[in-house]
Amino acid sequence: MAKYAIALDQGTTSSRAMVFDHGGGVVAVSQKEHEQIYPQPGWVEHDPMEIWARCQEVLDEAMAKAGAGADDIAALGITNQRETTLVWDRRTGEPVHNAIVWQDTRTDKLVDELSASGGQDRFRHQVGLPLATYFSAPKARWILDNVPGTRERAEAGELAFGNIDTWLIWNLTGGTDGGIHITDVSNASRTMLMDLDTLAWDHSIAGTIGVPLSMLPQIRASSEIYGEVSSGALKGVKIAGDLGDQQAATFGQACFDAGDAKNTYGTGNFMLLNTGTELVHSKSGLLTTVGYKIGDRPQVYCLEGSIAITGALVQWLRDNLKMIKAAPEVEELAKSVEDNGGLYIVPAFSGLFAPYWKSSARGVFAGLTRYVNAGHIARATLEATAFQTREVMDAMRTDSGVELTELKVDGGMVHNDLLMQFQADILGVPVIRPVVAETTALGAAYAAGIATGFWNGEQDVRDNWAEGKRWEPDMDGGKRDAYYKEWKKAVTRTFDWVE
Repeated sequence: MAKYAIALDQGTTSSRAMVFDHGGGVVAVSQKEHEQIYPQPGWVEHDPMEIWARCQEVLDEAMAKAGAGADDIAALGITNQRETTLVWDRRTGEPVHNAIVWQDTRTDKLVDELSASGGQDRFRHQVGLPLATYFSAPKARWILDNVPGTRERAEAGELAFGNIDTWLIWNLTGGTDGGIHITDVSNASRTMLMDLDTLAWDHSIAGTIGVPLSMLPQIRASSEIYGEVSSGALKGVKIAGDLGDQQAATFGQACFDAGDAKNTYGTGNFMLLNTGTELVHSKSGLLTTVGYKIGDRPQVYCLEGSIAITGALVQWLRDNLKMIKAAPEVEELAKSVEDNGGLYIVPAFSGLFAPYWKSSARGVFAGLTRYVNAGHIARATLEATAFQTREVMDAMRTDSGVELTELKVDGGMVHNDLLMQFQADILGVPVIRPVVAETTALGAAYAAGIATGFWNGEQDVRDNWAEGKRWEPDMDGGKRDAYYKEWKKAVTRTFDWVE
């Protein structure tokens, strides 16, 4: 009798395996970082073979820590950094190039070329996304254009394309020896190639962008049995869940009703609002995305506000400026001052994502005076995350007509009390952290466990969700408005920096 479900959470900076019991409690965790490769300014890559090696290690370690065998595991769920793109040889299993990470901006000229006819919203009605460097299809086209021989090989059917979920599932189910080449609707909706209505690849858009259909994986539901793990500690365990990381967090936060919203604080920030089975097209710079699909039931859609740089700004303070030795130290440094000292940091390192979608923007420090010290820089770093979230929430309110009365939060930064309090203050609504804040892995485990009957459905997830901590807004409305006005002014200073 299976006692647990396991999730493999392959993120931007690390890979993590988590074992959960039936109550959604954490039984065991193993996590390992992987290298961030920066070949040129604006370029970000990962080594797919290193990621695959780290994922095997954390799965085996988590199983060992849980004292579990394959028979104890009801299902394995996969969740992944979305849009990160790789292409590999079906016969050898070798990637033809490093994975191009979602933050990477090398496709800016290609995006401009595609936008020249029809504008940035050329494909938005079909795919829910603006033309931007963020998404997978332009990255795949870049590989085919820049790695010698790949276009010919792709058109001959020799190469496979996928986001990281597709790469992991292919390897877990045997790779060159019978590995299955699939993705789910949530990941497919981030490629810029899937029609949101039909959940099928759009042949016309793929042809226009220049991605051969023969490379593309089969699109499946987010919760269904795909295959079995072919080797290792999980040999024989069913792989039954696949969700992009932000959709997985939405699932893990039990945001199953239209109007439910969550915000994940990681390398970047991602706020998703469930719009039910209704496809809502954004007029305010948000993305329309597939939230999830359980088995043969109708897909559920979300509006999403994607912010490129939040937790990554804290890492930048640590790694580039050497102001702190570890990320948690930023809170103590920020607490050493009463406010931001008039400093606003807009971290447009790779352009601005929602709601602006300006790849030509670059980061600024605004309002800098001799008064400003390291504490103010730390505080402005945290506040940048909260201000960017407020911009997304305003856009969601405009698009959906829904007034958010609270915000569920998760991810690494939600253990920072100073940030969470400022977030509640600048939004003017309560901010709520669940008991299990790592909802991305939990959501993938739930999707897999529902497919195999370990959990009965969404109600089990709702029953397991529990509030851990709540922050109530405690800022005067006039002060809130003044802060936000200054922030908006600072944002305009980043526009059109790159010509």
